[in-house]
Amino acid sequence: MKLLSIDSSGLVAGVALLLDDVLVGEYTIHNKKTHSQTLLPMIADMLAMAEVDKHELTAIAVAAGPGSFTGLRIGAATAKGLAQALEIPVVPVSTLEGLAYNLQGIDCPVCPIMDARRSQAYYGIFDVSGTMPVTLSAEAAEPIEDVIEKVREIGKPTFFLGDGVPVFRERIIEALGEYRSDSELSGTGLACFAGDAVRYQRASSLAALGRIYLEDGRQVAAHEFVPRYLRMSQAERERKSRGE
Repeated sequence: MKLLSIDSSGLVAGVALLLDDVLVGEYTIHNKKTHSQTLLPMIADMLAMAEVDKHELTAIAVAAGPGSFTGLRIGAATAKGLAQALEIPVVPVSTLEGLAYNLQGIDCPVCPIMDARRSQAYYGIFDVSGTMPVTLSAEAAEPIEDVIEKVREIGKPTFFLGDGVPVFRERIIEALGEYRSDSELSGTGLACFAGDAVRYQRASSLAALGRIYLEDGRQVAAHEFVPRYLRMSQAERERKSRGE
């Protein structure tokens, strides 16, 4: 199995190549260039360095949302175009599950948050202690206060990661307290924060989940794939408001 993964759902553009269960290559860019400028050259460079022809690919995993509307559309168009040309399937993977999988194996709830503007966040809460993420709180776009309340209800130290962390960190700490372990038996606060190396989307995590999904038969034909936005875009909301 040779699986290409593509993630352009947020600030980071990333591609990765998985050969069976081995990560052969990963390419990540986090700068001011648009994903439409970077994705195809990144894919071409990575495949060339790995000495893999695109016609050898088995499937393409892609971040299916939520996330930036423009970024998701660029990723979807890239994945669909390549998959259709190569006659291979697309494997949609939740952006939030992919983010949570950056911390796969830890024994704490994980809450990826992405800035959805207007003091809202795309989020979900997951148990990633096993092979697959288990949903503890369903993915949604909600005010950050509601996200904080869901974590408070779970009542366990929870790791936050994603591009929403720099935006909402102070509000999260103010409401939940930052977790400080006093000993193996006690601690204070509920908010933990992932390190910089795993804070943002990783195409390698997306590929690892994509491989599992593909083995489970959770793929679609290229023409069937559509991103999952979770809410209307700003333009759609304004259009609806004018109509009303």
